[in-house]
Amino acid sequence: MSEATARRSTFASLAVPNYRIFFTGAIVSNVGTWMYRVAQDWLVLTILTDHSSSALGLVTGLQFLPIPFLAPYAGSIADRFPKRRILMVSQALLGFNALAMFLLVVTGSVELWHVFVLAFLTGVVTAFDNPTRQAFVSEMVPLNLVSNAVGLNSASFNSARLLGPGLAGLMIAAWGVAPAMALNAASFGAVLLSLALMKPELLTPAPLRKNGKGAVREGLRYVWRRPDIMVVMLMVFVLGTFGMNFQITNALMATKVFGKGAGEYGLLGSIMAIGTLAAALVAARRERPRVRILLASLGGFAVCTALLGAAPSYTAFALLLVPTGLCALTMMTCANASVQLASHPEVRGRVMALYMAIFMGGTPLGAPLVGWIGDVFGPRWTIWAGSLATGLTFVGVTVWFMVHRGVRVRLRRGWGRGRRWRFDVWTTDEVRAATSSAEGGVH
Repeated sequence: MSEATARRSTFASLAVPNYRIFFTGAIVSNVGTWMYRVAQDWLVLTILTDHSSSALGLVTGLQFLPIPFLAPYAGSIADRFPKRRILMVSQALLGFNALAMFLLVVTGSVELWHVFVLAFLTGVVTAFDNPTRQAFVSEMVPLNLVSNAVGLNSASFNSARLLGPGLAGLMIAAWGVAPAMALNAASFGAVLLSLALMKPELLTPAPLRKNGKGAVREGLRYVWRRPDIMVVMLMVFVLGTFGMNFQITNALMATKVFGKGAGEYGLLGSIMAIGTLAAALVAARRERPRVRILLASLGGFAVCTALLGAAPSYTAFALLLVPTGLCALTMMTCANASVQLASHPEVRGRVMALYMAIFMGGTPLGAPLVGWIGDVFGPRWTIWAGSLATGLTFVGVTVWFMVHRGVRVRLRRGWGRGRRWRFDVWTTDEVRAATSSAEGGVH
């Protein structure tokens, strides 16, 4: 496959043997993860509490609480030791944690504090697993396929989201939450097997840092000197903290607003995955991330969630989840690829650790806050709060790009039948390139 063909192909990274093995194991594990999320939420919301959104928000928050505190050290470890070995340890620990939850549930001894503790322990391991897994992508595939591999990783996650929540809902309705948790525990074996089957000689590992002293400070200084990376991290912080709380919002809207059961709640996750999967596949075809995609997807998310909060029926709510998921996942894949490609290989583990800390680390603040908003103001405001926060961020970041990166926005009428009005976003560099091309210059 030629380089040009590889860039155009949606599934180009699957031609790389190690990535193909990793992708296969990940999609099995991701199905289990989505089943577990639905089962855990249903356990907390309907079995251990009387539809307490605050308790659900606290569980979600505890899963992410360790990440901002441990991520800088996790990034240092990812840059100092072989990433494949780190992932083997972290995935095994996550599997044991999932098995413990299943045993508590199946024996009938589970209590709310058990869920809190296991959620926190999951967060501790995830703090080391996530940045290592993100940085490992660039070791499995060549740099020209990093954007493609990031998109396919998201496609894997969201393909599983199509199946996992709906299957979990059916299993919960028929047999309770235990079977879904058992399958999740077993699914970690697929990732461990895929890591074991990889051929180390086909990997292109980044140079390992020999001394861990000062590594955290070095990573922080690197990001501090890169305003282009910092502004992307601000966008994902607001999106992750206030916008991406669908674990809570979907559960509350399904049960308290529309009066639905486990099956209908699980179905919402699968419906939303239609949009996120579409965005992931488009991202896999994108040669490189662009400013216009970042801005348009964040603004689109703010608009979609404003409409989502006002949905008059379960059907309308479910349908609006498709464009909402499309905008959210487009923003996340574009931001992820932007940060990876902008970072030097020697510090990529630490940069991605900070990225994941900012993206996921705001959840301990956002999830309990969103849960409290749901208890005090009603479920719809859990969605509108995210819409307001992401909308204000869109305006602020757009102004920053206009001042510091020459981004311009205009409303123009298109050509052809219908001649619809649309917004265009471009940078001054892109304008120069287009002008040069039109005048016959080099491009």
